[in-house]
Amino acid sequence: MATTDRQATTPALAHALAAADRGLAVLPLSRTKLPALRSPHRDAPDASPCRGECGRFGHGVHDASADPVRVRRLFAAAPWATGYGIACGRPPHHLIGIDVDPVPGPGASAGLREQALRRLFAIPPTVVVRTPSGGRHLWLTGPPGVAVPNSAGRLAPGVDVRGTGGYLVGPGSRTRRGTYTVAPGTARLAPAACPSALLHLLVPPPRTVSPADGGHGGGLVRFVRAAHAGQRNTRLFWAACRAYENGLGPALRAPLIAAALHTGLTEREARATLASAARLTARQP
Repeated sequence: MATTDRQATTPALAHALAAADRGLAVLPLSRTKLPALRSPHRDAPDASPCRGECGRFGHGVHDASADPVRVRRLFAAAPWATGYGIACGRPPHHLIGIDVDPVPGPGASAGLREQALRRLFAIPPTVVVRTPSGGRHLWLTGPPGVAVPNSAGRLAPGVDVRGTGGYLVGPGSRTRRGTYTVAPGTARLAPAACPSALLHLLVPPPRTVSPADGGHGGGLVRFVRAAHAGQRNTRLFWAACRAYENGLGPALRAPLIAAALHTGLTEREARATLASAARLTARQP
């Protein structure tokens, strides 16, 4: 991990600035692990959802930034913060957090190992953060343009996933239950790339997908064209994976790009997402 900023006014800010120096977007947290700043819209429950467009702080993970000037402003607005969160899914790392909690019985670690054996993947050496409860956060990186959803217990009992729209409690944070620390031997590591077979599990098929018409992929193209803002890349990635898995990748490349352009994606974004899908499916066991 990067060296903490000695000119920071609080330990939490120092650790947050160190994370921001690595390109990680951060936000202040309270001892409860919740965002330290309250919503400026809390007295207007009928107002349309705001993700920070109003220019004020208090929008949870949407406040997160890697800009040290903004980070200092955030913590100045929340001097009581004792920790910081790291927003997942943001460039350049596109962080994915695998939260392995201590649970009764065989344990979450055993469940994750079982998935790894069944799906033929291994967690590579990466940053590991120890939680006060005895759990672990495994830091992985995902491909650009792929939104990994947050989930709880879907991968395995006691294993939660922090993806786009979620955040991890950063090492050095102090909470009511104790302090988050980096596991020995992992402090100098960079977050490792998420194994392709694991990524395949983390991006599940949407329930509303239409089957490909006549084996020519028409349903996949329409599925992408129907995407709304916030799900465009995820739908394109999923459809492209299905196309490549069924041998339709080359034939559907142009129609899928056209469908993505229809939703508002740029051609560069669409091509990057299709390339990620092609690489993922090519490495599937």
